[in-house]
Amino acid sequence: MSNFTHINKKGNPKMVNVSDKKITKRTAIAKATMFLGKEVIANFTNDELVTKKGPVFQTAIIAGIQGVKKTSDLIPMCHPLLINGVDVDIEIVDSENIEVLCKVTITGKTGVEMEALTGANITCLTIYDMCKSISQKMVIKEVKLLEKTGGKSDIKNEKA
Repeated sequence: MSNFTHINKKGNPKMVNVSDKKITKRTAIAKATMFLGKEVIANFTNDELVTKKGPVFQTAIIAGIQGVKKTSDLIPMCHPLLINGVDVDIEIVDSENIEVLCKVTITGKTGVEMEALTGANITCLTIYDMCKSISQKMVIKEVKLLEKTGGKSDIKNEKA
């Protein structure tokens, strides 16, 4: 017998049945850290870089929100969800690095951890795409779940 909820008795993949779960408010916060390098960050003015493709951070935030909404299209066992809210924040933390926080909120029967993680990733990938003409040395260093509330258990991972 498998400990994985996405595997049926025959060992085949399945989508978890959440019909008996309670509807609760659920949130998840994911954090991505990304190395842009001095060469890229030096081009920013007032925490934004406007390129021929448009404003980098504003466009990346919109892409992150779209990524959250498309998570079930990208990850096969994720349920399509009616998302209540998404907040993506990008901060330049020093002369070479940024942090992306993606908070997702829902009132539903399943959590939004994958949506928050997807939103943070898509935000970073959009920044990479928009800045690659300046440098291709950028690195998405880490993406992790910081916090999850609602459902069976709450999780609060270290923010550092």
